Amino acid sequence: MSFGQGGGYGGPGGQGQGSGFGPPGSGGPAPDWSALADSAAAERRRKRRLLTIVGGALATVVIAGAVAAAVVTTSGGDDDPSSSASEDRISGAGSESGKGDPSFSSVAPPPDPKEFIGSADKDTAPLTVDSFFPNAKITVSGHTYERRATHSTRECASGASSKLGKILTANGCDRLLRATFTREGTAVTVGVAVFADEGPAARTAEQANGNLESLPGQGVPEFCRATACRLTSNTLGRYAYFTIAGYADGKAVTAEDGPTSEAVRDTGAYVYRRIMDRGREQALKSTEQ
Repeated sequence: MSFGQGGGYGGPGGQGQGSGFGPPGSGGPAPDWSALADSAAAERRRKRRLLTIVGGALATVVIAGAVAAAVVTTSGGDDDPSSSASEDRISGAGSESGKGDPSFSSVAPPPDPKEFIGSADKDTAPLTVDSFFPNAKITVSGHTYERRATHSTRECASGASSKLGKILTANGCDRLLRATFTREGTAVTVGVAVFADEGPAARTAEQANGNLESLPGQGVPEFCRATACRLTSNTLGRYAYFTIAGYADGKAVTAEDGPTSEAVRDTGAYVYRRIMDRGREQALKSTEQ
């Protein structure tokens, strides 16, 4: 074996990088035990300093965490994080917040408007064309229509085709109110049939056959009498409502026709809102009594 400079301790027939000194009894120079002891002591002192530094860092993290927890805990008061503690700081109130039992308003919510349009017992507002069609002009979805004629009758069948008239009568229709609106050559009549309650109104809309009779007047001739027109039927509360739309010049309506589609949709939406407004007004009045 050889232990030359830069050599190491290797196995038989091998070579490797070593520590720079041979094993005991190899015949090499004796180790400097004093230097080794000083080196070991220095290493122990370095490790102690490292542990002290690491321990200090951990302590800092724990303390910072405790401060953060205190901030989170106190920022929202003793109860809900969204309690009035922060609101007091904004408003400048001096009273303690977030304490005691919660308080609730003693004012009851307003009744559901649909309760007041579901039966004649509660729906006591006047049944007139002005209460359903009060506007000389209406604008729905950016489309403006002019009201041309209105009509009210207790003989519901007189304002409908024979098929629809029979259905109205069989379900106990009490009144039929109609109005005609025009827009750029399009004419549409919308009718509201009044019943005692929701049941017959829903049955009428479901059984609907035939059509509402169009209502001429104020420059609008009879329309949709001997040509194809667009029809709809619907219901809300104790009301069934219908539309019929076509052209004042008698032109037939096709399945792809846009203006008549807009007319029945817009006037139907208008009547829906008028009926809901009727319910809201009566619900509001009930809370004032």
